[in-house]
Amino acid sequence: MDPKQIATALWTLVVKEIKRFTRIWPQTLLPPSITMTMYFIIFGNLIGSRIGEMDGYTYMDFIVPGLIMMAVITNSYSNVASSFFSNKFQRSVEEMMVSPMPNWVILTGFLLGGMARGLGVGVIVTFVSLFFSRLEVVHPLLTIGVVVLTAGLFSIGGFINALLADKFDDISIVPTFVLTPLTYLGGVFYSISLLPDFWQGVSMLNPILYMVNVFRYGFLGVSDIPVELALAAILAFIVVLFGVALWMLERGQGIRS
Repeated sequence: MDPKQIATALWTLVVKEIKRFTRIWPQTLLPPSITMTMYFIIFGNLIGSRIGEMDGYTYMDFIVPGLIMMAVITNSYSNVASSFFSNKFQRSVEEMMVSPMPNWVILTGFLLGGMARGLGVGVIVTFVSLFFSRLEVVHPLLTIGVVVLTAGLFSIGGFINALLADKFDDISIVPTFVLTPLTYLGGVFYSISLLPDFWQGVSMLNPILYMVNVFRYGFLGVSDIPVELALAAILAFIVVLFGVALWMLERGQGIRS
């Protein structure tokens, strides 16, 4: 395929993915905003008023970046996992793989669709947060950059999950037993400086901690870990997982019987 054909194929796949989740927006875009509103009310207003300040900011201001990032992570991941597995289940992926379209275009198309949903939900949650907190972005370019990278990283994770899944129940195992615990323990609701030294060290093994802290640094200018280290870790994860996902796709992992 020439570059123009590749661009057309990629654009078509991305548009298809975006139309898929926007067509059913009451199931894909509305629930996350309602869930985050509950978090803002319960943790921010009710519990936060008793906690007071954290790292020099009100508890509400402290948790807002983490909650936005949590919404981006979960929706980027789930969109690609469910969409690609549905295509795999319906055998439509095989049609794409036998077409002249390169495998990296198939992978990138699904990833961009997942990123679109994750970032879209992130924007919605950000607007909702304005009713509860006054957001002041200290480093806007860093904030945008890290949220885009994070959406891409977890879209790749959802793609790998879909490749390995044999049935619909399998795509919920990782979000339930891995992603959710890591998110809650990733510094969304607390600063790891409050933890004993041993548990601070354990927390450093959680990749979501790096993303949440860089995003919070973009908003508030405070972070529990060096920003440069966190960005390097995120980029390394993206490169490695993209390579793994492309290798699995080229081998027909979970697709060819």
